[in-house]
Amino acid sequence: MSVAVLASLAIFIGLLFVLYSQQQKQHTLSRLVLLGLVMGSCFGLATQLVFGEGSQEIGQILEWVNIAGQGYVSLLKMVIMPLVLVSMIAAVVKLEKGGSLGKISGVTISILLSTTALSALVGISVAYGFGLSAEGLIEGARETARISILENSATNVSDLSIPQMLLSFIPTNPFADLTGARSTSIIAVVIFGVLTGIAARKVMSEKQELEAPIRTFVEAIQSIVMRLVKMIMALTPYGIAALMAKVVATSNAADIVKLLGFIVASYVAIFIMFVVHGLLVSLVGVSAKEYFKKIWPVLTFAFTSRSSAATIPLNVEAQITKLNVSPAIANLSASFGATIGQNGCAGIYPAMLAVMVAPTVGIDPTEINFILSLIGIITISSFGIAGVGGGATFAALIVLPAMGLPVTIAALLISIEPLIDMARTALNVSGSMAAGTITSRLLDNRAEHANDEQAVTTK
Repeated sequence: MSVAVLASLAIFIGLLFVLYSQQQKQHTLSRLVLLGLVMGSCFGLATQLVFGEGSQEIGQILEWVNIAGQGYVSLLKMVIMPLVLVSMIAAVVKLEKGGSLGKISGVTISILLSTTALSALVGISVAYGFGLSAEGLIEGARETARISILENSATNVSDLSIPQMLLSFIPTNPFADLTGARSTSIIAVVIFGVLTGIAARKVMSEKQELEAPIRTFVEAIQSIVMRLVKMIMALTPYGIAALMAKVVATSNAADIVKLLGFIVASYVAIFIMFVVHGLLVSLVGVSAKEYFKKIWPVLTFAFTSRSSAATIPLNVEAQITKLNVSPAIANLSASFGATIGQNGCAGIYPAMLAVMVAPTVGIDPTEINFILSLIGIITISSFGIAGVGGGATFAALIVLPAMGLPVTIAALLISIEPLIDMARTALNVSGSMAAGTITSRLLDNRAEHANDEQAVTTK
């Protein structure tokens, strides 16, 4: 290992100590995350300028930097399944006696799926408006290797019909699903959590003496898991600094310029959907400006962490304390939103890819039948998309083969994937928070209306 490499690693360690010192000053997590993002990006850019793109020295540096970056990602993956399971059980058990689990779940999921359908339409429109095409995309060594992996994965996914995919959501071995053994494991864990919560509520109603112990147990286990999540979230600035250092150090400026049109189009589509979220919450009496102001720290964390699932604790807290959403609805919408109807990853991304690649196989992407079929498949397949980095690729692997389209285009965009995935994740989280806010306002209004009618009848 050369002196220059050692010096670079020493500088990176120094940056981590700077982050640590700022953390000790009790700065907000969103500010620390942004600081880590900037510092990591600057470090990655500096290494590329000093050593040159693709140099051996950069590889040696990143091998050590990856300890912080990939270690953080591994910890996030470790906590996702326990977090989703406990959140779903707690949401059902804590549901107020007057509340209806079926009604809350139905309204929340309907909103998530509706916004996913809208995001697919936005993705189609923007891709067509920008004239995006798969023609001219060049395969490099990384892209060629990725194509082989994706084609094998697509073969396994495409063997499932829609009914078979829906059946795969049902947990046959919840312990295996907790390990993420299947591509649909996370939605299976959600279903298992809901069923466990329902069983717990039935026991509580049948045996009154067990109600307090069950509530205490659920509260205790949820507190433990949330504390574990908080411990991992405290590492976020360091993980983000390492991940951004890798992204920037390995970025190819030529690839970014070449794919700049797709990047800009993606951000335009994402911005449009943020506007849609603002309009939707305004329809239920929530100021769009206040809504985004209150959820901004959560969106910042989602943007930098690229994990909808890891954002669940912040998501729930913001809904309850800032948006006045009931705990049950907040838990359900945050957990469902991390696995169902992700507007960015499961909606916009596969829609844009489908429009880009359709002409290469002789399909006109402007045909109404193609558009309606694409929106329908995207909406249905949005169930069970994992709320971690890579979820958008999995969504594409489901949608593209279902439409008779090749999956190779997903590999050709690998060089810019992280740049877009950050904004997609923030949109996913905004969608789940909007669903919780809308569900809360709709059900609260109906409850108030019912109470008013009952009062009038009594008189």
